[in-house]
Order: sequence, then C-alpha cells, then structure tokens
Amino acid sequence: MTSRGEGPQRTDARGARRSASASAVLRAILDDGPIARSTIARRTGLSAAAVTGHTAELLHRGLLRELPGAGRRSVGRPHVPVDLDTARHVAGALHLAVHHATVALLDLRGNVLVQHEEPHDGLAAEDLLARAAEILDDLLLGHAPDREPLGLGVATGGWVDRASGTVVDHPLLDWKNVPVRDLLAESTGLAVEVDGHARALVHAERLFGHPKARESVVQLFAGNVVDAAFATGATVHHGPRSAAGAVAHLPVDDSAEPCRCGRTGCLEATVSEATLARRAGVPFPELLALATAGETAAVRMFHDRARLIGQAAALLLDVLNPAVLVVVDRSVAQVPGCLPAIRDEVRERSRGCADPVETVVPTSFPGAELATAGGAVLLDVLYDDPLGPLLSGLPRAS
Repeated sequence: MTSRGEGPQRTDARGARRSASASAVLRAILDDGPIARSTIARRTGLSAAAVTGHTAELLHRGLLRELPGAGRRSVGRPHVPVDLDTARHVAGALHLAVHHATVALLDLRGNVLVQHEEPHDGLAAEDLLARAAEILDDLLLGHAPDREPLGLGVATGGWVDRASGTVVDHPLLDWKNVPVRDLLAESTGLAVEVDGHARALVHAERLFGHPKARESVVQLFAGNVVDAAFATGATVHHGPRSAAGAVAHLPVDDSAEPCRCGRTGCLEATVSEATLARRAGVPFPELLALATAGETAAVRMFHDRARLIGQAAALLLDVLNPAVLVVVDRSVAQVPGCLPAIRDEVRERSRGCADPVETVVPTSFPGAELATAGGAVLLDVLYDDPLGPLLSGLPRAS
C-alpha cells in the first residue's frame, strides 16, 4: 500500500474559501457530470475564471477527466465537458457490525465495486482491525491493482469521536477508547477517517442519495445497534465528542424488555435484531428469511417491531422537523408491510409530519448500506475539501 501519514485534516482558514469553491465545483460535477465549465459557473455562481482554475487543479489531481469530442461545437472554442474520473482512485471502506465486518472498495460516485463480509465473534479489537487491514490489501490487489487508494473510511455503531478517530464506547462490541484511526493508519499506511455509521449514512445520502437530504435529514438505523443522526444544510450535527444521535434508550410504549442500562422498555433493547432473534428462537437471518417468504408469525413479529420503530421516527420528526427521515433496516427492504407500518405509526403520532409517504423513506443503498457507510466517511472528506491534504501524498495525473 502507498505509505501515508496520519489521517487528513481540513484546510486552514487561509485556504477555506478556495477549498469551498473547489468543493462546489466537484459537487456540481458529481450531480450533473458530464458537464461544461460554463454550466458549472452558472450553477455554482462562481466566475468562469474560477471554474477554469478549479477544474484544472482537479484534473491535475486525477479527480476529473475531460471528454474530448463530446462537446457542443459552435463558433469559437468548443465546450469540452468534464466528469469524475471514476477509474483512477478508489476509496477503502470498513464497517464494524456486532457479528461481522464489511470491507469494501468504492469509486468516487459512491458505487460499491466489491465487498467482503468477515465474521469476527470473539476477536479482540486489535486483532479484528489487523484482519480488516489484511482483507483490504487483498481487495486492492485483486480488484483494483491499477487504482490509487484515497484512504480508508471506517463506520461503526456506538459512541465514535470523529476528531480523534476513536471508538469511545461500543457496549455490544465491548470496546472502550479504541484508537481505530491510529491502529489502522499504522497497519495500512493509508489516511484513515472514522465516524458513527448513522452519520456516515447521512453523508452518503447527501452526496449520492435522496435529493431532499441536502435540505435536512434524519437517519434512523435499526440493527443490533439502534442510533440516529441529523443534518441540516451542509452541517451534520456531532455534538461534544461526536456523541449526538444516541437514541438507544428512548422509551417505547408497551415494552417491558430489560435493557443493559437497568431500565425496561428502551428502544434498542426492544427492537434490536438480537432481541427479535431471541424471541423467535432462531438466528436473525433465518427469521428474516421466513418473513420474506411470508411466514405469518415471522411477518407479524417484524410488523410489530416496525410500529415501535415508527414511534421513534415520529418523535424525531417532531423534534427535528427534517425534510426527509431515512430508515435503515433490513426488514424495510425485504419484508412487505414494514415501511407502511412505520409510516402508519408516524401518521398517528406525529403532529409535524404532513405526509409520511413523502417524508419517511428507505435507504438509497439497499444491500450496500454497510459498505457505503464506511466509504462515505472518507468520501465526505474528499468532497468537502478536494484541495486538502487527502490527495497530497498521491501521484498527480499526467
């Protein structure tokens, strides 16, 4: 792997305006590429000279490519469109779930090129991260030998401090103050960024997913971990030490499920995949398969669970009033009736959500949520600061 130093940091105040303009150019190309420079100028409000300068730098850094011959020919110089160069770089991704790790490679548009799921029950944190680094190396050699890795994005549940790259507390993994960024940077030689998976999926939706997510969005993640994240405009809310989004202990009606916090009826303890599997007496994947096939008792369990998730969704909608609330849950994509049950509960309980069908939506990345979450942690840094240090150690395009 290419040798790199510590994880990338944002540009200083002196370069902030230039970086923001380059970011606007890159995002316009992400949204509408191939696109002419003159169109970028109109859509971003930047001068033609500024757009020309930024596209030249982004071409030099290997993020863009020109499409000669595709431009509109008229009197004078033809318009040569530019687009993202999705064949030059690759973003590494790691998602750490309770029972398995997902290692993947993504292109600049957030497309998952390859992903590998690795069980890890019983592995210590250092051993799991070392194994993930080995898998990443194998994926790079086997699937992207001619691409330059931008770095590695890591997403997981629990309390993640993005600034230090530390998993402060993940009770289900029994991790406390694990320096994930430092350990992976040392073993891979890559720039590493770490964040909570709900926030990572907010970044993914805002970059590559639902159009309304750029206005304001709540992400509600329901798996073995249950957590949330919120963004408005260009700002994802982190809170002190990135502790925002802890909804695991929200109370839900009609639940006496004991929680590790000592109380009963907490959201995560009631609706987690582990709880459902224990109640059904079968592993969660088997229960999900039964429900997908239409087995009545299994379907009923998922519908009851969906209504409880809907209680939390209604509360978040009333408190935060986002343009869209995205539910990330495997049953939403696979079990008919789960998403309508969530929406029905929102319709009954929320005072601020006028149209649950338009407002409460499934993830834009079904089947690739975990890989996308990891990659989005890194790609968010790139799109936020494309002239920053993330690319500083990589070869320039010729």
